[in-house]
Amino acid sequence: MLSEQSVATVRATLPVVGGAIGEISERFYAGLFAARPELLRDLFNRGNQAAGTQRQALAGSIAAFATYLVDHPDDRPDAMLGRIAHKHASLGVTAEQYALVHEHLFAAIADVLGEAVTPAVAAAWDEVYWLMANALIAIEKRLYEERGGSEWREWEVVGRVEETADVATFRLRPADGRPAADFRAGQYVSVQVELPDGARQIRQYSLSAAPGSPLRQISVKRVRGGTAPDGEVSNHLHARVDVGDRLRVSAPYGDLVLVENPAGNLAGNGTAAPLLLASAGIGATPIVAMLGQLADTGHQGPVVVVHGDRSPAEHALRADHEAYAGKLPDASVHFWYEEGAHHYEGGADASHRTGRVDLTGIAVAKGTRAYLCGPLPFMRAVRAQLIGKGVAPADIHYEVFGPDLWLAQES
Repeated sequence: MLSEQSVATVRATLPVVGGAIGEISERFYAGLFAARPELLRDLFNRGNQAAGTQRQALAGSIAAFATYLVDHPDDRPDAMLGRIAHKHASLGVTAEQYALVHEHLFAAIADVLGEAVTPAVAAAWDEVYWLMANALIAIEKRLYEERGGSEWREWEVVGRVEETADVATFRLRPADGRPAADFRAGQYVSVQVELPDGARQIRQYSLSAAPGSPLRQISVKRVRGGTAPDGEVSNHLHARVDVGDRLRVSAPYGDLVLVENPAGNLAGNGTAAPLLLASAGIGATPIVAMLGQLADTGHQGPVVVVHGDRSPAEHALRADHEAYAGKLPDASVHFWYEEGAHHYEGGADASHRTGRVDLTGIAVAKGTRAYLCGPLPFMRAVRAQLIGKGVAPADIHYEVFGPDLWLAQES
């Protein structure tokens, strides 16, 4: 994919560009928003911009993509590209916007690196950019076509449930009465709200109920900022949205989904392959939807359910977590609570421990396919433990809420 000449140039300049990519991304966003302030108001997450996490994610993805091309010039990192494309499509990103990004990104590169950006260096990194951009454009085009376009629809809130002190579930149905396309357990939707200052901010929320219902369900954790500002959209939904209100919602996206191909769900002996579904905190939302789907479809294979939380009272969707797992004939359930585990009053079949998730004493069968969702340190720790137990890295799938900082920390 990457030309031989560009491979050599990118390899030689990757340490310099990689070392400056944080400053480059900062200047890129500053220039982009100065030229197009409406993008910060109505497309980009203002909280992530203020915290710097979006800049870290951009820097990490560029460095990771360039590194991959240098190491595998005839290939591309499809898993990474797919994850980014789903996020972009859920926001309604267009092909034309990639040219705008190119303009401001390369202006930032030239500004930061100065004379080091020779014509040859600029041409090589231009090739890297358009390889990544065109791959994303193609994937996003396919995603839009599969969903009949990038249409936003209004959905009416027909139910609200206070799951915990900081998590509310909103049940939604199409306001126009038209049926909604189905989704796959583990996917998310984007929700756009108009804030008091007129900004139309967008956030993604996992669909927290199994597919098959005419209603959609999202469970939103109120983000309390502490030393940082409170979450704009989550607090708006908690304080201002109730039954009868309407929300603008995207089509469902996301690639953390259960394998639907029956052959992909079979172990070598022809039985259902073992699954491990691990979550922490609000990361339970897509995992509970997966458990609901497994229960609804009569899944017969072994399933290990793992969850960590601060306390039983803060474990959102705990009743569903237990109930769906209880319908599976070969499931084991393991909950960890940092405090209050001795007050746990859950199902008798669910074990509960004090502390953080630790798989040391949990049996993980050969051929297990694992799905993880939760804070990044949790997922990194669980992934390492699973690999230590013999689970193939290719069989460990994860979802990051917000900017994907996994790549940023690995770059």
